Amino acid sequence: PNQEQKYNLRHTALTGVNGSTFKNAIKALFLKSSTLIHLTTYAEVHPNWIKIEVSQQQLSTLNNYIEKSFYKNAESKKVILPNKGYSYNDNFYKATGNYTCFFTCNTWVNSAFKEAKLKACLWTPFDFGLMNKYSN
Repeated sequence: PNQEQKYNLRHTALTGVNGSTFKNAIKALFLKSSTLIHLTTYAEVHPNWIKIEVSQQQLSTLNNYIEKSFYKNAESKKVILPNKGYSYNDNFYKATGNYTCFFTCNTWVNSAFKEAKLKACLWTPFDFGLMNKYSN
């Protein structure tokens, strides 16, 4: 039997590495730029999160997709950027792939959902497309 487990989706971010200058903004929008994974840990479930039921197989697929997105050094370790997080509970890690206005953190999550055979959008540069698929 397929055992279902409930998990929460709030926000997964694959973010471009760029400063705030106009030149860097244009580069981030239209040229391929390097990426990071912004990982935030939470001590408790937040009431505004949307619950998504996934099977063990879907969870495994999502975990593999995320794991493959981390850049690994010569020792096969994830590369954290020290002291670059916004607060005590988040970190940035080097990632594989590229970031553009056509491939954003939201399209990255959407691609992971497609791979796991979860409800997904054709394309979603913004979070509301995917979030609407799971809202009650």
